[in-house]
Parts: sequence; C-alpha cells; structure tokens
Amino acid sequence: MESLHQRIVADLEAPILAGEWPPGHRIPFEMELAESYGCSRMTANKAVMELVRRGLVERRRKLGSFVAQPQAQSAVLEIRDIAQEVASLGLAHRAEILARANRRASRAECRLSGLAPGSAVAAVELLHFAGGRPFCLEARIISLAAVPEAEDERFATRPPGAWLLDRVPWSRAEHRIRAEPAAPRIAGLLGVAAGAACLAIERRTWSGGAFVTHARLVYPGDRHELVAEFAPG
Repeated sequence: MESLHQRIVADLEAPILAGEWPPGHRIPFEMELAESYGCSRMTANKAVMELVRRGLVERRRKLGSFVAQPQAQSAVLEIRDIAQEVASLGLAHRAEILARANRRASRAECRLSGLAPGSAVAAVELLHFAGGRPFCLEARIISLAAVPEAEDERFATRPPGAWLLDRVPWSRAEHRIRAEPAAPRIAGLLGVAAGAACLAIERRTWSGGAFVTHARLVYPGDRHELVAEFAPG
C-alpha cells in the first residue's frame, strides 16, 4: 500500500516530469502541503527532500523549493551526438559555426593525433545551444586523409560530430575528462563568469587504425554530468 509520503512525492513528481511545471516553478510550501494532505510538516519535508535527492527540485533559502534546471548526461564510454544530449532535456538544439578552415595540423595536434607533420585537417569551432542557452563549446579537427569529403563540408546544417557518426564507422575512441576554470573567451561564449568551473572532454577517435578526429568539448560545470553504467565481468 502506498504511504502518504510516497503519494505526495508522486503527486509532485508527475507535473515536473510532464513539463507542466517548468524549471524555476515554485512547488507548494511544506506548510501548504501539510494542510492539503492533512499530514505533519515532517512528512511534507520528507517528500520534498526526496525530490531534492533525485535532482528534480532545488531548495532556495528563505524562498522555497523550485523545479530544478535539468542536467545533461553524457555516457562516459559512449560516443553520443550533442544534439541527442540536448533532446534528452526536452529542449531545442542549435549549433552556430564560429570558425571553419582547412589547414595543416599544428605540432600540438600532431602529437595528440599521431598524424605526420604537415597533415591536412578540417578544423571547425562551434557553439551548441539548448533552448537558446549556450550548452557546449566544441573545437574539432578531422583528418582529411581519413575523411576526404570533409574538405568541402561546411557543417551548416549538420554538426561535425553527427556528420561523422553517419559516415565513418569508428573502431576505437578515447575520452580524457577534466575540470578546469573558464578562460575569459570561453566564459563569454558559454555565458558563465570567468574562472567558473567547466567540464572539458577531449575525445580522439580512430577507424580501422587510422586517426579520424579530435574534439574538445567544454560544458558549464553546473549544467552537465557524466554517467557510466557497469555490470559484473
């Protein structure tokens, strides 16, 4: 039999998950919940704190409890399209190209990729948006030896990550993940304060032993988390 605490949790959770209560919507005060359900404030508090624990609600001192801004989740061991991450939040995705050029790989890029000095790459920098809000800054190089058709691709209608996933069967990938403060330019693009904590993911991908692409993805630290699922071997 469902307890009163569980019923309150379910009644509050339903409009949040259905989108009827958007991020920032204030949920009823604990006193209001206690009166509405004929229970103690302790029971109402227990229900609200359960939603806080699940990440659906955030407490604001002296103001009350509000529907939390959802966090995007990336699978650590999976190559996932950023547009899919945004769609999982129920928000519209848009990408803005900041720079696009075909050039020779730099020494640092050659060290990262294993490409020979002077190798030709397609370089692109773009800013991803989720519902009009900056979501992720992406800087990527693509080996033109491995993907020659990238030379003429402008990525105007499809971001490079999704474009590559549709065309090149990757056989190996590496993720390097770190926390770092936002440099002034990155902070301006992502709409955060300079020095704010960001999550940086560097991803290298190969196909059949040939290097394909290196991407550096920078997310505002308070809007993103990494998730990995494991099972016994």
